[in-house]
Amino acid sequence: MPELPEVEVVRRGLETFVVGHSIERVRVLHPRSVRRHVPGVADFESQLADRRVCAARRRGKYLWLALDSGDAVLGHLGMSGQLLVQPRGGELERHLRVTFELSEGRDLRFVDQRMFGGLLLARDGAELPHEITHIARDPIDPEFDDAAFAAALRRRRTGIKRALLDQTLISGVGNIYADEALWAARLHYARPTETLRRLEVARLLAEVRAVLGRALAEGGTSFDALYVNVNGESGYFDRSLAAYGQEGQPCPRCGTPIRRDAFMNRSSYTCPRCQPRPRRARW
Repeated sequence: MPELPEVEVVRRGLETFVVGHSIERVRVLHPRSVRRHVPGVADFESQLADRRVCAARRRGKYLWLALDSGDAVLGHLGMSGQLLVQPRGGELERHLRVTFELSEGRDLRFVDQRMFGGLLLARDGAELPHEITHIARDPIDPEFDDAAFAAALRRRRTGIKRALLDQTLISGVGNIYADEALWAARLHYARPTETLRRLEVARLLAEVRAVLGRALAEGGTSFDALYVNVNGESGYFDRSLAAYGQEGQPCPRCGTPIRRDAFMNRSSYTCPRCQPRPRRARW
């Protein structure tokens, strides 16, 4: 699933190529992609016609296009969603679900192979859709409160990785970047949050921001063709991963083979030497 860097790369593309344009027509090719828009397909299409896109915004892994009506098109990419800007009349993608025909002859296309993602019209949601007000700020948001995060983290009484994946506590961090940040901070994913010292939380946040920043600079992480930016280009951060997906490979810091453990129906990757398992673990 795309995480903060991948979604932010898409948002920046939308800001460059879509903001300032008007939506002339919307065509929904598969109703599942707008299933969360309760009034239905016809309403989604009609309410967006002749609306101007004023901004492209993000909260965690959610994106929205702010409209001149004060409403917003809110989207989540799910496992395989793509937002592509294409010239009108170009070849149609196999898994094309929704097309926004923009002014000046461009299309914004929502392509989604697995259809876990989706779009909806958020009423009065231009600044922040009410559907995602429960999502916390992300660590690269200028208004992210480090002290409040540290206090909330210690109260959770859970494993540190589970806390990092909790989007109501800190948004945008998924499995890949959690493993990378924990490796960089020398913390095991099962370390109980209530045992973390203030300096350890500060170091972890610094490493989360560092890994997200590096991933952003490289266009995100692409393991297959499902994640691309609005121009259809892949990111390259997977070439820089120290822990995630590196089972059996030598730790870049100490040379110990990276270990893979099952975690929440996923995997966690750690260095057994740099990130020793705590005696009292929380999952």
